[in-house]
Amino acid sequence: MSTENIQAIIAAATFIGAIVLIMLEQLHITVIALLGALILVFTHVMTLNEAVGYISRSHATLALFFGVMVLVRSFEPTKIFDYLATQIVTIAKGQGKLLLLGIVAITTPICAVLPNATTVMLLAPLIPPIAQDIGIDFIPLLILMVFIANSSGLLTLVGDPATFIVGDAINITFVEYLQKLSLGGAIAVLTVTLMLPWLFPKIWRTKFEHLEDLPHPEINHPKVLALGGILIAFVLIFFVIGESFPVPISPAAVALFGATFALLLAHQSKIDTVQNILKDVDWSTLIFFMCIFVLIGGLEKTGVINGLSGILASILGKNIALGSLVLLVVVGLLSSVVPNIPLVVAMVPLLKQYLVNVGFVGTEVLDPSYSGQFPPEVLPLFYAMMYGATLGGNGTLVGASSNIVAAGIAEQHGGKMTFRTFLKYGIPVMIMQLLTASIYVIIVFLL
Repeated sequence: MSTENIQAIIAAATFIGAIVLIMLEQLHITVIALLGALILVFTHVMTLNEAVGYISRSHATLALFFGVMVLVRSFEPTKIFDYLATQIVTIAKGQGKLLLLGIVAITTPICAVLPNATTVMLLAPLIPPIAQDIGIDFIPLLILMVFIANSSGLLTLVGDPATFIVGDAINITFVEYLQKLSLGGAIAVLTVTLMLPWLFPKIWRTKFEHLEDLPHPEINHPKVLALGGILIAFVLIFFVIGESFPVPISPAAVALFGATFALLLAHQSKIDTVQNILKDVDWSTLIFFMCIFVLIGGLEKTGVINGLSGILASILGKNIALGSLVLLVVVGLLSSVVPNIPLVVAMVPLLKQYLVNVGFVGTEVLDPSYSGQFPPEVLPLFYAMMYGATLGGNGTLVGASSNIVAAGIAEQHGGKMTFRTFLKYGIPVMIMQLLTASIYVIIVFLL
């Protein structure tokens, strides 16, 4: 057996082994991912420099997460999150059903303009105090927020990093996305909303009778909070418009800018120290993502991904309709066990190679800088991949970046979002959403 084949087997076995260990929940997910990445280095599947190279390819994602984590943590001493949590319970009049619908209503519009993991980082700190106020477990509420964040990420081109990666690969504009694909995102959100009474029956029926007994936290450091509000407003605006400037400003750069000024504000106002803020950053989640990027890189380097594209071509041939539905389901199922950002990073070149292999496009599309248009008849394949990668992420704890972020926030608040707990809610949601997305793709793009 050749060295290349042995390395491919090691890369595939390590990746599968890491996923199985995460499902068994015997070790912390960050430790598992770190061990997997180190196995690839110590077995010479890749050098340490190559591993760092694969991490650096996704530096924008890591920088975005780090920046928003610092930004949110910097304003924790103001007690703004506790205050807002109490207000939300009051607006919901103590009714569980209104609280669940409120989470849907708050999360959906924000995720239409911000990456879903970013939205979870901003909003999830509200959830534990809300749940504590009305005496319920906060884990199901966090899981609901994740479902809505992932689903509403399909409403616009920038709502989900995975969607943006695929859209960028086929050079689709923001407006074209709204015209062709946003309705599918709205249907995905509606699907979860209609399932609420069955997914969370206990919370749906909960009614907190003694609203007057709720704690009434006061906002600390109002001047600092006012300045922080202006800073966050600028960050959110530049998230949306920054990349349209003559010299584009990426969301990652905006997040780091916001984090730096938040640290400066906290330090100068003495509401907290820089050391305390950085100590509380969720380093575990960041390291987990770094290691997953290395594991995916191992599959790419050893030719496992390229081999899969050949299998895809032999199964599908030139049948775009069948290919679209198969891709939607297969990518959806894969995305439930592989974080969707590295999955689509791996799948985009695989799909382009398939189109070249069967003669739909020329080899020029394989160039990452290709800026031309794809034939309209092949676009449903990419649309299906967008839906599959994003909605499949609702299936398991490791399926999407926002899931991992929510699990990290749960841990910081003394809870544990286990793989099994997430699975109980995630599988029925994923099945229903993949079904409705398949129907939408058939009706809109294939008939």
